[in-house]
Amino acid sequence: MAEEILYQLTRADLNKGLRGVPIGTCRTSRVDPEAGVSYVGYPIQDLAFYDPEAVVYLLLERELPDEAQLTAFKADLRARGPMDPGVLQVLEALPREGHPMEWLCVGLITLGMLSKTGDYAQDARNVIAWAPELIAAIFRIRSGWGPPRTSEPQRGLIENFVHLLGVPGADDAKLVRLLRTFYVLHLDHGGGNLSTFTGKAVASALTDLYSSLAAAMAGLYGPLHGRANQDCLAFVRRVGTSDPGAVEAFVRRELASGGKIFGFGHAVLRAEDPRATIEYALGEEICPDDPTFAVARTLREVAVRVLKEHPKISNPYPNVDAVSGSLLNAVGLTDPDYYTALFGLSRITGIATQIVDERLRFRDGKGVPLYRPKYIAEDQPQR
Repeated sequence: MAEEILYQLTRADLNKGLRGVPIGTCRTSRVDPEAGVSYVGYPIQDLAFYDPEAVVYLLLERELPDEAQLTAFKADLRARGPMDPGVLQVLEALPREGHPMEWLCVGLITLGMLSKTGDYAQDARNVIAWAPELIAAIFRIRSGWGPPRTSEPQRGLIENFVHLLGVPGADDAKLVRLLRTFYVLHLDHGGGNLSTFTGKAVASALTDLYSSLAAAMAGLYGPLHGRANQDCLAFVRRVGTSDPGAVEAFVRRELASGGKIFGFGHAVLRAEDPRATIEYALGEEICPDDPTFAVARTLREVAVRVLKEHPKISNPYPNVDAVSGSLLNAVGLTDPDYYTALFGLSRITGIATQIVDERLRFRDGKGVPLYRPKYIAEDQPQR
């Protein structure tokens, strides 16, 4: 039987960043243009309010845990103990001017130097257990909130993270409510987004998991990828009003001047991102009167209507970044420089699970070979 042709490559596809070109398979998640993201066959809408550790287990084991399995998995994460305190010494020495994502890259590499086992599966579980402590320490040290707090993993991944953050003046109950869902919504997003692809490509050289994740986080750091939630809050703040008429006038001015309506549209989706739908509903529950959330709520109605007037816009609908920054701001995390690190807290888990698959499970356990795409030489003058 002839091999199935999945994609016919043409010269027009060159120098387009491999957009839409299939190169592998992904067992953890899928992104459908209409239905949005699903994890191991479960729509994100069905998982958004699950126990975060249960959804992590799903990505690792391809099934939701029963009560005994979940209890054992949580105990396993707790048993991995706190991260090596030497990481904190390195963080203390970093320049405060560095972006939190730069700190996260340094922290991951340091954690690997001090703690890697060389076993991708064990290192994945270790980094999942330690990431809340690492990222909370970055918040506290860089922001000058005080020394890092003692980890209390018996609280649960996100509950411990909020405890470790100790955000001055924040409502911890609302933070936990939001971040449990935020964590689940951002865990994974198919196999080909930049950060995930980068992490898997680096690991294909048999680079350790921590350095591979640091490379992935460097990709997530970019303004065209994970920093979008940071830019979306800045955009919402620029709008500055929830009055529908004023918002419409602002959107039309932006479009007329060639500007971008941040938080709307998606490379794959052709409907409102279900993760955004979940977050808007969560906002109505935890911060319905917050003025910044009110602006985001109005944009959801007005921007879509205006963008639909432009026939070249294939997706005028909100994506997950449209409102996530506004919600984080509303519950006390007011510095948007940290938002991509929160995204990274989730995505470290999804990328780690995909690296484990590519190194240990695919091709009957042989693993995906070293990534080595072909580049075609341009015609060059004779010398």
